[in-house]
Amino acid sequence: MLSRNDYMFKKIIIVFTNKGEKFRIQNDNLIVEDNNGEIILQSTGYRIFSLWIVGNYNITTPLINRAKKFGYSIFLFSHSFRIIESFCIPLEGNTLLRQRQFYNENNFDIAKHFVKNKIENQKYALKKSDLDNLILNNVNLKLDEYYNKIDSIEDDKSLLGIEGAASRLYFSTLFIGKDWKGRKPRVKHDINNCLMDLGYTLLFTYIEALLKCFGFDSYIGVYHKIFYKRKSLVCDMIEPFRPIIDYQIVKMNNLNMIDNNDFTIRNFQVTLNYKDSKKYVGCLMKAILDNREDLFMYVQNYYRAFMKNKNIVDFPVYKFR
Repeated sequence: MLSRNDYMFKKIIIVFTNKGEKFRIQNDNLIVEDNNGEIILQSTGYRIFSLWIVGNYNITTPLINRAKKFGYSIFLFSHSFRIIESFCIPLEGNTLLRQRQFYNENNFDIAKHFVKNKIENQKYALKKSDLDNLILNNVNLKLDEYYNKIDSIEDDKSLLGIEGAASRLYFSTLFIGKDWKGRKPRVKHDINNCLMDLGYTLLFTYIEALLKCFGFDSYIGVYHKIFYKRKSLVCDMIEPFRPIIDYQIVKMNNLNMIDNNDFTIRNFQVTLNYKDSKKYVGCLMKAILDNREDLFMYVQNYYRAFMKNKNIVDFPVYKFR
């Protein structure tokens, strides 16, 4: 099983085929070349945590064999960063863990734990955003009220209601003065929502790769219930980490890093131009990778607490910094 030291030694490689980038396997090395055939990256398989391919590409048997040999996952993305397929190699045979996932009896307590952790990090993201103190204090009081109600909740629908109310207040405050019209997943009715969908997809993929390192069945969740082809556990685990993306998008707005010309409106949806996507992926991935150790330790400690059936107070808490 992947240790912290091994994990910190590894890296994610992202290949954008629209830029003319291509890669090949030479011995046990992965070599990425630009459109002129110049080598821009060369890495031994021992140092690869995950390979992400954006755009059209033919997967070859040598690539899959090397991924199996060195235990790294492969994700294929469309030009719009929709996940097409994933080859997650490590520990798919952890049957004891998967039995526990199916028959775990304290799923609802863990679900409440996820939502409480999310609200805590939403509060910290607001604190970092340099808001007016009066506004911040009033919002924090309301978020504390939602937070304190969670322990007494006894059903899933009430928990979803609390999470939704807290998130609506959080987003309207975080994006105050930025023409915020509400969070609408996948609708992409404005640039911020478009970037949020992109950032959450990157974070989702990263967390899925981590879960596969420990052998979790990503379709068996505790908060998001089992639904056909929905990776419910990844949807659960991403919740405390969403403020990483939210705050990064606020920073990008404040630093004028977002160019409206990089986006196109089609059928009332805002889409990021593929040729301009690399810089936005870079900004959002930087925020994720700045927290890469915390992400790994969270999943590792969750695995240990889950397997030992520990009390909910012993489950990990992620603190957004």
